[in-house]
Amino acid sequence: MWVILSGIEGNLAAYEAVMADIKRQRYVDALYILGDLVGPTKESEQLVERVKSPRRGELEPMICKGWWEEQCLNLHGLGPSGDSPELLAKYGGDAVKMLWDCVSRSTVQWLRSLDFGFFELDCLLIHGSSLGVSDELTPETAPVQMLDRLSRMQANNLFCGRSGLTFQYQLQGGSVMSEITTLDSKISPQTVTVSPRQVIGVGNVGRIPGQATYTLYNPNNNQVEFKTVYYGNKKGFQGDESK
Repeated sequence: MWVILSGIEGNLAAYEAVMADIKRQRYVDALYILGDLVGPTKESEQLVERVKSPRRGELEPMICKGWWEEQCLNLHGLGPSGDSPELLAKYGGDAVKMLWDCVSRSTVQWLRSLDFGFFELDCLLIHGSSLGVSDELTPETAPVQMLDRLSRMQANNLFCGRSGLTFQYQLQGGSVMSEITTLDSKISPQTVTVSPRQVIGVGNVGRIPGQATYTLYNPNNNQVEFKTVYYGNKKGFQGDESK
């Protein structure tokens, strides 16, 4: 059984609630955190130290970069952009200052070392998609776009966390016909057979106060289960849906 998290966003209480719930699961073999570990919160440094030092009986998480990690790298001149126009446009100047103040330079260097994503068996585990961390896949995303993101890495299952939603988007088997026309000639159409594939939104741990969502996946039978954990004033947990 794999446990897949995303979007902790510096929320230490939410992470502790999820870790307590994970201990109730049986036969957990791997723990993945698909980006957005940190955020513009004062607990980000404490959370990073907590994640880097698992407690007795806890798995060491495999962590990849997310949107917030990329913003940190950009702010420190270590990312693909020299500044953070996307962060400024979406959250404003206060969030930029908060992120700068709450995530230290040494932590940013550690974030820089994280993987872009993971490919295990026939599964791609990544924050956004094979296109980038900002690519947001949702239940409303067009099938052709979903197929493109899967095909780029030849994956049958794509797990992503950018949207913060829990969803299971299944593509049935079929075929896709493509045709290329150049200035000189038209190349004969090519037909590609597509096997059944799926994209899974793994939820968000820290964005909604008091409520965390994450995903369980069994690679042996391809079963997906979404979990919701309530903490704080509404403690408890429940299974959302099994597929």
